[in-house]
Amino acid sequence: MTEVEMPVANTKTRILIVDDSSLVRLYCRDILEKAGLEVEQAINGIEAMEKVLTQTFDLVIVDVNMPRMDGFSFIRALRNNVADVSTLPALVITTEAGSQDRDEARSAGANFYLVKPLSEFDLLRHVAVLTGAPR
Repeated sequence: MTEVEMPVANTKTRILIVDDSSLVRLYCRDILEKAGLEVEQAINGIEAMEKVLTQTFDLVIVDVNMPRMDGFSFIRALRNNVADVSTLPALVITTEAGSQDRDEARSAGANFYLVKPLSEFDLLRHVAVLTGAPR
């Protein structure tokens, strides 16, 4: 596996992980924190929206299928927000691998789309790209 260069020196890089699965949140959090990134978590789109409106993040990683507000609805709400958060990069993570799902993610405003299960390499590589970390 090739190493992915992460912004370890920049400990101010903050990532919000939004997934109703505590296992997925824990898996992603462990990988990102080991890379020196600061991680916050939310269990659905409503909780995530509250956090992005009150805290500063560099990237949101969001699942599609969640209760109360799904990932696509969250991204649409994010993109339609008049606050500074409308341009926050969004990485979709999902078990849905169909082209229709990818199109819907793109239409909602997602910056990229990864299919679960996630590899450490792919997660770090896409986080680096979306946060502007050197590659």
